[in-house]
Amino acid sequence: MTKPRTTVGERNVAFNLHVGQLEVWNDPRRFKIVVAGRRWGKTTLAVYYLVKAALQNPDPKEWVFYVAPTFQQAKDVIWQTLLEIAHPVIKNLRSNEGIVELVNGCRIGIKGSDRPENMRGVGLFFVVIDEYADMRPYVWEEILSPALAKSQGEAVFIGTPKGRNHFWDMINEQKDDPDWGYHFFKTTDNPFIPPQEVVNAQRRMSSQAFRQEFEASFEAGSGSLFKEEWLKQETEPSWEGEFYMAVDLAGFAEVAVASNARQKKLDRTALAVVKTGTEGWWVKDIIAGRWDIRETSLRILRTAKTNGVRVIGIEKGSLRNAIMPYLSEQMKRLNYFPRIVDTTHGNKQKTERIVWALQGRMEHGRITFGEGSFFEEFKDEYRNFPSAQVHDDMIDALSYVDQISEVVFMDDFDSPDYQSFDETTGY
Repeated sequence: MTKPRTTVGERNVAFNLHVGQLEVWNDPRRFKIVVAGRRWGKTTLAVYYLVKAALQNPDPKEWVFYVAPTFQQAKDVIWQTLLEIAHPVIKNLRSNEGIVELVNGCRIGIKGSDRPENMRGVGLFFVVIDEYADMRPYVWEEILSPALAKSQGEAVFIGTPKGRNHFWDMINEQKDDPDWGYHFFKTTDNPFIPPQEVVNAQRRMSSQAFRQEFEASFEAGSGSLFKEEWLKQETEPSWEGEFYMAVDLAGFAEVAVASNARQKKLDRTALAVVKTGTEGWWVKDIIAGRWDIRETSLRILRTAKTNGVRVIGIEKGSLRNAIMPYLSEQMKRLNYFPRIVDTTHGNKQKTERIVWALQGRMEHGRITFGEGSFFEEFKDEYRNFPSAQVHDDMIDALSYVDQISEVVFMDDFDSPDYQSFDETTGY
């Protein structure tokens, strides 16, 4: 494997690149766009560029930036990798602010495009822009691009397609400009990705999601997110599995004080009871309603106990913190102690998170539904998702099962070459 080196004093930093990364690395053009599937190596390449630029920066007053859609996402994606690779040349850290100072006095700043005020008015030597498709175009056009003007600095855009939006427009607008380079890679262009992992992903994801995430396709997508023909009902299947419950909590307003009209508009708490196994998911029941906090806790535990649920997933946050004392009280009273685990939004928008968890399974027939009364109401949410005019509590609760089920879905995961793909964070 080729190992370009950048040296400062007596300290060396080795950059180990696979052939696709090396192609980008050797591109002399000032602006580069790298469109690649998940786990191709975009983040590692970004860190190499940041460290190289900071070490070569002749003016410590000029910054090197890594910009992601949000500051927290930027920290989650790149911080640890940056510290590991840049360790030999780090002088100071300001972790809370996302700032790394190297031995030559130059600084690397971690930034979120959701806080553009933190990037205005600075001199910029180099910038990596990650997932530009999830940012507003003015972040580049009005803030970052002008900041590079004085130093004639460089920029690298890295990302996975999100349909034909302003990222797609940028590629087409700049394709004939000699200052701009465009590089396209599939996940399989990373020689260190086990082929079976890609096969497994293709089997569990929707075809559209797979083309976007692994083949880096800019297809616009058509039709609804979920298709009617994917909905299938059956009695409880005979295959072995465990029951899990995922809870999407709403507020705990007293039911009696709200009018019927107002109640229809309020979010509801939803409890999804799902049997999971190597064959897929069977949705036994999804209970949705709005209750006070004590009644909510009692419904959760009674439903779990009735169905033999040993693991309950609840999204971490203020509502989970509020209900936990009541759940503890009810556990003692019912003498039933299931494990409560955290679910998270994983830095995703709700629509993206739900589609990621359910669309592929639905398309491939790996989710079926029981014949209970809940199904018609769920079907209405399913048909209209995402719509601000229709509840999505039931489909949201169901999507959280993806995070709590401990089932191994493929029988070839025992391969010593297998490396897991993190569906929860999406990184």
